Amino acid sequence: MQQQSQDHTPPLSWWPLRAYTDNYIWLLHDAITPLTLVVDPATSQEVMDFLDERSWTLDAILNTHHHYDHVGGNAALVRRYGCAVYGAQRDSKRIPAITHMMKEGDVLHLGGFHFHVREVDGHTLGHIAFFEQRMKWLFVGDTLFSLGCGRLFEGSAQQMQRSLDVIKSYPDETLIFCAHEYTQANARFALSLQPHHAELKDFYRKVLLLRQQDAPTLPTKLSVEKALNPFLRTSDPQLTHSLPLSQDAQPSEVLAYLRKRKDCFT
Repeated sequence: MQQQSQDHTPPLSWWPLRAYTDNYIWLLHDAITPLTLVVDPATSQEVMDFLDERSWTLDAILNTHHHYDHVGGNAALVRRYGCAVYGAQRDSKRIPAITHMMKEGDVLHLGGFHFHVREVDGHTLGHIAFFEQRMKWLFVGDTLFSLGCGRLFEGSAQQMQRSLDVIKSYPDETLIFCAHEYTQANARFALSLQPHHAELKDFYRKVLLLRQQDAPTLPTKLSVEKALNPFLRTSDPQLTHSLPLSQDAQPSEVLAYLRKRKDCFT
């Protein structure tokens, strides 16, 4: 688990800006260019306040998908800063103020940042992720959460499984920047599946401590998620053998079962 610090080694830095009850707007800054961008601005005021405190401007917005709590700040930020807006070509009609349409395999160069665009359908159709290759930072929107994954609002379990397989293919040291603080609830669900999992119980204790301090549990490291996140373990017999599914159930079938069970978990 990556515990947040406000100070990072230049030139590339990140900060989580909180919005609504559990959203994170990820603000990125290249001190050399200089250049500033935000990922999924749910609202605009938090971004403007942060920038005003530092006398920075905003150069670009990266949108992973069209939901209001990811694009709600677009219009006001574009009006104030004249910044570019990058989003999925397939979702361009639903992303406010979009200026640049991205697709699978595109490479986006912004100052010192070099993002590779991946299409990760499932939560929505037209959902994309941005991977900063040199820093190994992956901005996944609502496709993956720490110990969870996004609800299947538009896509299928098969599509979500393919998208999670894409995420799993990145190096273990990759930092996963999720858009919501859901880790505590997701850990409770994971423990309901494997209540005697020692590493998972230890992780949950660390999560509780961070949340008691009102500290973020994100970003999370991919190696941790591959070991503990049930939605990344749909081929792991230690998990699947404990579920009421046939032994030859496909990973997407396991994911569909887990997602339905999580949807009604309290």
